[in-house]
Amino acid sequence: MRVPRIFTPQPLVLDGLVELEAGASQHLLKVLRMKPGQELVLFNNSQNEFVAVLEPSDRHNAKVRIVQVDAVNRESPLHTHLGIVLSKGDRFEFALQKAVELGVTEVTPLVSERCEVRLKGDRQEKKQQHWQQICVSACEQCYRHQVPVVHAVTSLSGWLSARTEALRLVLHPKAARPIREFNRPQSVALLVGPEGGLSDHEITEAEKADFQATLIGPRILRTETAPLVALTLLQAQWGDF
Repeated sequence: MRVPRIFTPQPLVLDGLVELEAGASQHLLKVLRMKPGQELVLFNNSQNEFVAVLEPSDRHNAKVRIVQVDAVNRESPLHTHLGIVLSKGDRFEFALQKAVELGVTEVTPLVSERCEVRLKGDRQEKKQQHWQQICVSACEQCYRHQVPVVHAVTSLSGWLSARTEALRLVLHPKAARPIREFNRPQSVALLVGPEGGLSDHEITEAEKADFQATLIGPRILRTETAPLVALTLLQAQWGDF
């Protein structure tokens, strides 16, 4: 059986005894039906992975002991912040999951003029928690050891005004400059619009915030495809691909 990888926000030390969170405990004890003595790997947003062994536990609370600490580095040297306008259905969640696999550092869901999704109050908070868990699950699967942050849903204007990344790119089908023609940055903000595209006013607003238009090919890509292609190109150009 493949050794499970589990995220926990707790501090971890060699020979430490850790009681895992409810979700992780349920997964290990009820889904995987692990037995005392079996191994798993923990990670906690540090530069280490922690080999652990399941200790005798009750039915609801998994306890593990750390038996080995390994230094790891599977994070991209390129800091990428993806700002992507929300879309209907599961398109945003698909893009989020794959962006994590492609090494994204931060993600901010955006609301624009042509955005068809509106979230308020408790629903927005629950969605953000759900999206963050998607990131955790993706990291467990793809062997990342630092979980990207999903920020609260933000207006496009608010997100643009807060940007400090060295290179700021907005995908645009009429742009003339491909990603490979930009100079190497330490960090990138990538803006992806909705299915209907960003309005002319929003493009102008992005340009005023020092965003530069870039083209990722001759075809029009869907909102869940475009960020994945762009992130792949960024990683190939300046990251760890």
